[in-house]
Formats: sequence, structure tokens, C-alpha cells
Amino acid sequence: MTEETPGFDEHEENPDVPSGATPDDAAESAEPSEKEGPAAPAGDAAKTAGLTAQLDQVRTALNERTGDLQRLQAEYQNYRRRVERDRVTVKEIATATLLTELLPVLDDIGRAREHGELVGGFKSVAESLETAAAKMGLQQFGKEGEPFDPTIHEALMHSYAPDVTETTCVAVLQPGYRIGERTIRPARVAVAEPQPGAAPAPKEEKQADEESGGPEAG
Repeated sequence: MTEETPGFDEHEENPDVPSGATPDDAAESAEPSEKEGPAAPAGDAAKTAGLTAQLDQVRTALNERTGDLQRLQAEYQNYRRRVERDRVTVKEIATATLLTELLPVLDDIGRAREHGELVGGFKSVAESLETAAAKMGLQQFGKEGEPFDPTIHEALMHSYAPDVTETTCVAVLQPGYRIGERTIRPARVAVAEPQPGAAPAPKEEKQADEESGGPEAG
């Protein structure tokens, strides 16, 4: 009978090494892992600073483009206003030029009406022309008895009259015409002035009495 001697099991020498592993594998398993512990990322601060600088550049560029857009919009609005103003001015000038050329015809129509010659088909045509001119803004002015105004009247005749207290239009030789506030022809009139040394009108005498304290008691 053979006595069995407890043998030495080579696998029990290093129980951490799996069966069939080579000595090199055991050495590698014994080395500490280099990946243990979190590694701090290097260069994060520099990356953040770079991104902040880029953001500042984008903001600056955006503000510049916004300012350019606002200036462009303001210039465009000013351009539109100038174009509209010029368009209105050109239209007014063209209308005034056309109506100025028609004034002699309107004068002939007025004289024919005064002499009773505006009859028949001529009357219909004349009234249509006057209506069209009025629609274009033409207005006639100038009446007998109104005070003389050198800005809208042109005095062709001058005389003295005892019954006027100021320079007065006593006859309208040619009516004046305007478009809106623009006079395209002044009214051509005959004017009369008070006679030199004439007695003041009753209204003026009353005003003089009031200023002097009333008429003297008899």
C-alpha cells in the first residue's frame, strides 16, 4: 500500500491567477492600474476664455450690423419723403403751367359772359372748361370794393375818390387766379385813394373822439 504524500499544487501558490494563465499574465495582473482616479482635464480654462472672446466678437459684429441697418432705414425714409415732396412739387408746377396757358381763354370766356355772348354750344364748352380748371384747383379772386393788397393785386390805374378811406380796388380789369396758396396771376385792378386833405370818415371821427375823451360840451 502506497502512502500518498500531500502534493504541492502549483495553482494554490497564486490563487489569484486563473488556471491556464502564463506568468506574464500574472505579472500584468499584479501591476496597479494606471487608470485609477479621475484625471483633471487640462486646458479647460483656456478653451472657455477662447469661447468668451469669440462670443464678444460676435456681439460686437451684431451691434455694428444693427446700427448699419438702422442708419439705412433712416436714410430710406428720408429718401421716400424727399421723393414724395418732389413729386408733389413737380405736379403743382405742371398744373400751374398748364392753367397759366389757359388764363387768356378764361379771360375771353369772362368777357363773352359780360357782353351776353356766352350762348349755345360755346356756353356749354366754356362751362366745361371752367369746371375742369376748378377741379384742378384753380380759384378766381378779385372784387370791386375790397382793399388793395399789393401781394395779390396789380394796380393798372390810379385815381382819387372822396368816398374811400383807404386804397381800394374800384374796378377789376382782369381777375386774379391762384392754386391753393400760390398766386399764378395777380388781379389787375384800378385803385382809388382818399383825396388829400379829405375829412375823416364818421368812424374815424368817432374813434378820434373816444381817444380825446369825447366831444366838447356846448
